[in-house]
Amino acid sequence: MSMMKPAPHLRQNQNGRPLALPKYYPSEDKYHKRPPQPWLKIPLSACGLRFQLVLPNLKSAYLSAVSRFGRMRGALVLFLTFLAICFAVFAFVRRFGSPQRKWPGGDAPHLVFKREDLGKIWRWEIASGHYPSRRSIPKKLGLISVPDNPALPPRTEVATRFKTTTNGIGPKRVYLDIQSQPPSVAYPPRPVPGSVADFDIIISHCDFTETKYVRDCLEVLRVGGGLDNGNRVRRGQLDDWKYIYIEQADSISSSSPTLEEGILERKGIIRSEHEAYLDDEFTQSRHAAWEPPLSLPAPARYHRYSPQSPCDVDDPRLFHMYWTGPFTDKPYLAILSFLFTQNTGLHVAGKEAVHACTPQLWIWINPGPAAVVADSATYDLFEQLKSSPWAAPFLHPRFKHIIYFKLWNTSEQLNSISETRDDWRSEKTLFKSGGHVVAVAGAISQGNDLANRTGSQSADLYDKLSVIMSDMARFILCHQYGGIYVDADTLFLRDWEEMWGWKGAFAYRWSYHDKYNTAVLRLRKGSALGHFLLRTAVKSGFDFHPFEITKYLKEAQLDNLLTRLPDAMFDGAWLNMEGYQRERPPQPFFTAFEEFFVTPLVDSGAPQALGFQGFFSGAYSYHFHNSWWTPVDPARNWPDLGPNFANNTDFDDDVEDRRDLDWSTVLKRTFEGYIRGEVPNMYGEYLVW
Repeated sequence: MSMMKPAPHLRQNQNGRPLALPKYYPSEDKYHKRPPQPWLKIPLSACGLRFQLVLPNLKSAYLSAVSRFGRMRGALVLFLTFLAICFAVFAFVRRFGSPQRKWPGGDAPHLVFKREDLGKIWRWEIASGHYPSRRSIPKKLGLISVPDNPALPPRTEVATRFKTTTNGIGPKRVYLDIQSQPPSVAYPPRPVPGSVADFDIIISHCDFTETKYVRDCLEVLRVGGGLDNGNRVRRGQLDDWKYIYIEQADSISSSSPTLEEGILERKGIIRSEHEAYLDDEFTQSRHAAWEPPLSLPAPARYHRYSPQSPCDVDDPRLFHMYWTGPFTDKPYLAILSFLFTQNTGLHVAGKEAVHACTPQLWIWINPGPAAVVADSATYDLFEQLKSSPWAAPFLHPRFKHIIYFKLWNTSEQLNSISETRDDWRSEKTLFKSGGHVVAVAGAISQGNDLANRTGSQSADLYDKLSVIMSDMARFILCHQYGGIYVDADTLFLRDWEEMWGWKGAFAYRWSYHDKYNTAVLRLRKGSALGHFLLRTAVKSGFDFHPFEITKYLKEAQLDNLLTRLPDAMFDGAWLNMEGYQRERPPQPFFTAFEEFFVTPLVDSGAPQALGFQGFFSGAYSYHFHNSWWTPVDPARNWPDLGPNFANNTDFDDDVEDRRDLDWSTVLKRTFEGYIRGEVPNMYGEYLVW
């Protein structure tokens, strides 16, 4: 039997078998296929024209990825590449084809002030005494000398648990142990005139990020402020809870702060590497040019508060509120709480003259829709107020030096300050909030014209434009007149004397977020910080939303100049609303803001039993967050202020209450009892008519 011989070009083993299969080369195989092309060319014709549509060949891309990275990794690389292409297309469509015209993802920078100007702002605020804090100045600003701080005592007087990067040259601080003294222990004492609240100490006891509870914070505020009025059951060493101090007159340094020394300047034409590195930390806004070099006036005169000189004539105590549309029971309740808590002098017979210490409440009324930016002086404001049962009582002569109703005129206010005067008319809209432009013209929602709303009549008919306008108004008012802005859905819960003593700017924390809430806002009149905030917001499309304000300050390394206080001081229920700290809630325990007006049945015994003293005692205010359409006192839905007000005779007093009264009802009736002269205020003072 003959054996088949292998092909001569194959190698054989010792048994005569081939070592491998025969190899074929492309030149030898007429059926070999060409590798796939990376692009597909599809011929098309239209209107007599012929052209080719070029598309990527997915099969070619897949084979290329597999040959380079392997089957699993190649498929993953191809998938991630596909996602990147889709995101790029989406980004360009959102940036150039959407109304927002924003890049998705990260926030674009808003900075319009150069680093040198930011350093000047810090210097000016410190030299003016607007920085009583021990917190550090950011190193990124490149200040090469330690600024003198007239609002801070020398380092030897600073508590050891705090560090500071400013040179204190101010008066020594004496921290007070405030308690009711026998036999007057039924009510807490008024704050010491000229006293100051140390926000650094308050933050150390109340900072949510340091796992501090609102309940514990309120106890510190209550005990340290003397609001426990003789019911002090807490024992032990409580020196760390003392947060209110007065300044000693005989401990002021003879040196004075300077504004020019220590700012890192340019070194001729060539800039140092260190200086260039610092500038790299500050990225200019893509949508606005740099502001011209900042020119600031001389620093403000530092005023030392004391019991002999507790007031600063250059810094009157003005509270601002903004209201749109018809007056209702909500601002009525806020005004009553102001009269019940602040040191207005109404308990003194014949007290009508005011001085720098007397707090005033300015209620700014925008009677028309917020979208109407034109001159609104045609409104007869006081005729409308006289016809409103909720506003008319505060036109009484007894309140004429304390409560002021003022007409809000948008164009007049925007023209009144240099920061907005030359820019606002060139804007397409003033209604930008959180980076989103709210359309006004032709905005129709469920058959209601958004641009014509005046107030919020229900949750479905929410007046968003008025909210946006109020976000802007608070910065203009504080910068133009000074003082503190407070939202109209806020109740005062104690005297703010020591809040006025803190000479810096402040707002408070937005619940658990690392952001500001400007429902309470303090800015000094004509300050460098106010100029920065207004100009940055103007160049960012007039966006004054609190989240945007947070971005402006953080990008510029100025956030320490606007002290962000714990929300427990002004908004004690907010963390509970968000689901936090419910295992140890404060009193009262709200799981929804609406429970202030409609208290759950299981807790409905608390309002009448505890009264005003049991409502977030220790906090400076309570923010009930809107609910404009829910009545404060459903059974007696009118101002029950007694015979001193003629219009009260028009209401039917023969009304039967429900058995349990809600928190809002109890507080309203407590405040009204004080106005009638039947009960004292929280400090045991009776209103004298």
